[in-house]
Amino acid sequence: MAPWTLCGVLLAAVIGLGIRLLLIQRDLEELRRQLQDRLSDDTNTLLTTASGGALRRLTSALNGQLRQLRRQRQQYLRSDRELKEAVTAVSHDLRTPLTAIQGYLELLEREDKSPDAKRYLARIDERVQAMTRLTGELFRSSALLSSREELPVETVDLRGALEESLASFYGAFTAGKLQPEVSMPEKPVLCRANRAALSRVLDNILSNALKYSDGDLSVFLTGDGELLFSNAASRLSRAQVEQLFDRCFSVKTAEQGAGLGLSIAKSLTGQMGGRLTAEYRAGRLCIRVQLPKEEGM
Repeated sequence: MAPWTLCGVLLAAVIGLGIRLLLIQRDLEELRRQLQDRLSDDTNTLLTTASGGALRRLTSALNGQLRQLRRQRQQYLRSDRELKEAVTAVSHDLRTPLTAIQGYLELLEREDKSPDAKRYLARIDERVQAMTRLTGELFRSSALLSSREELPVETVDLRGALEESLASFYGAFTAGKLQPEVSMPEKPVLCRANRAALSRVLDNILSNALKYSDGDLSVFLTGDGELLFSNAASRLSRAQVEQLFDRCFSVKTAEQGAGLGLSIAKSLTGQMGGRLTAEYRAGRLCIRVQLPKEEGM
């Protein structure tokens, strides 16, 4: 075979191989795009390819993994729904006996008792009150976390809402010898929020500060509507802070609570279209709240 003929054959082979590689690259990119879409959307559509051989086998294997992932996702959603329904039912059923116990305790208060009996009854009453708070919190959180709908929002003065929440905690701050350092603009800070939900979010964050603060609390509100709560928290670690928004997470040093406060706050903030984040820096717990701004701000 003449050299120029051999060169022509080799050149044709190289060109053919290059075209084949480009087609494979195109098909792989299409598979990547399809896979990304299937993982982000809740759909039963599988991956497809026009190629044969190894790419078709790869597509078949990926489709098998997608089917398994969907089965696991459906099982998780079903189990999660059943768990929430069970928690709601149990917390609701506990209300009746707890109310009855409280009634009997009130009756016993009217009877003559020894000092020891008074002390024991006081301790029982404390436990019943704690149990009542716990069941109420579980009931409300189960109903809330089961909902994925956005909350109705309106124009709200974030500065005014913050002032109201801080004022409502004055007694708790005084009892805990905690004096908040507050910095906020003189003018109203308008945002889009649900008034009741915003109040709940702020109250839960302030309650969390009372639990974990080493004796200080800084609250900063910017004119752009960004709210930052910061306090020294030597009893926390970076790993624990990363779990603060998990349902039922509670640090052992906390004396009360079911570990639902910040989880509820995060869920409510998300349903209002905002973000709630936490980080641990130089021994300080920093919780940041960002809500949608009022248009025109």
